[in-house]
Amino acid sequence: MNKEVEKEIEDELRSEYDFAQMASGVRGKYIERYRTKTNLVLLDPDIAQAFPNDEAVNEALRLLIQVAQRQQRTVQQTE
Repeated sequence: MNKEVEKEIEDELRSEYDFAQMASGVRGKYIERYRTKTNLVLLDPDIAQAFPNDEAVNEALRLLIQVAQRQQRTVQQTE
């Protein structure tokens, strides 16, 4: 890394940030709460293009679940 970039990076922090006071922080303190209350899924770009919003994704997944359940019932009836 050249010296100009290093100097630029060093100057990004404001002088009023006192990291010594943050030493008592706990890393990952809320991670379990986060995991139980969120369900985020990252779609690949090609998939995201097919779904304009979360409602469209949910509708497609519900339809897929219905098709899979019907297929499963059909297979069970033929056995």
